[in-house]
Amino acid sequence: MEKKSTISASSLRWKILRRSLIRPPSSNSEDKSEMSIQRISRKATHGFNLIPFHLVKDSVEENVNSSKENVMDSSRDATLCYTLPVSNAPSLILHQRVRDMAHLNDFEVCNRYDIDNTGLICQWPSEDVLSYYCLSRASIFREKRIIELGSGYGLAGLIVAMTTEAREVFISDGNPQVVDYIQRNVNANSGSFGGTEVKPLMLHWGQEKDTDISNTFDVIIASDCTFFKEFHEALVQTIKSLLKEEGPSEAILLSPKRGDSLDKFLAEVKDSGLHFSTDEIYDAEVWRRHQRFIEGDDSWPNYEMDHCYPLLVRITL
Repeated sequence: MEKKSTISASSLRWKILRRSLIRPPSSNSEDKSEMSIQRISRKATHGFNLIPFHLVKDSVEENVNSSKENVMDSSRDATLCYTLPVSNAPSLILHQRVRDMAHLNDFEVCNRYDIDNTGLICQWPSEDVLSYYCLSRASIFREKRIIELGSGYGLAGLIVAMTTEAREVFISDGNPQVVDYIQRNVNANSGSFGGTEVKPLMLHWGQEKDTDISNTFDVIIASDCTFFKEFHEALVQTIKSLLKEEGPSEAILLSPKRGDSLDKFLAEVKDSGLHFSTDEIYDAEVWRRHQRFIEGDDSWPNYEMDHCYPLLVRITL
């Protein structure tokens, strides 16, 4: 009698990582495992699609005639052009990794800096929602000092810099490879910031106390930064350390519940003495699309509110 095997979600996610590094020919024996991987993978091949974009350049296609070594070094990027849905807004250029293109060096960097690799994997759906939320509420940021935490490729921070007349925008991440992409994207859009000063920043959560950026920000923004519970304490410490103490200041986070992960983060927020509020229905268009996915719209297969729909969290001192 064949022994029944049970595959956990965590082991399937490791299979996703392995698949992005090594792509052997498919075999019938792996069909069921592949179906399971697809079931739990919610990377940004699907999303809310609130801000239209198109592919400008795919380096893999452009470098098909290059040597294998050169392809590994330079062909993992794609260039996207976003059309911002506000009047007179310039196009936004974003350089990012081609989906599922990974390199062992990525994980060597993660081990060296004790960081995760999520900023390189893809553009996460919550970042799209955060970007749209900021775009629709420019007055929150006007003449303010802003920082985005765990920015990934920096879409939300760039949109704030380009459309809200913020005084200064820091776009930060703890992964030096990600910060390199942020710098490229800042350079690519440098003519569209007007009078807003934009600065890429490598920032490790929990290590910013008593620096020149401590308690200087009017608004902190972040998306999907509460998944890893081991980072909750450091993230809360960072928010508390960065928010301006004089005058109104707040952190705006968009994050799915992901089981008890968000609840545990909010418990950490409360224990730190910070105040917070949560909102499930914070934007009519985002909610409309969410309901469409819940009702079975097949443009986002396997959509689940718990893992895919970000709640709005606002944190104050």
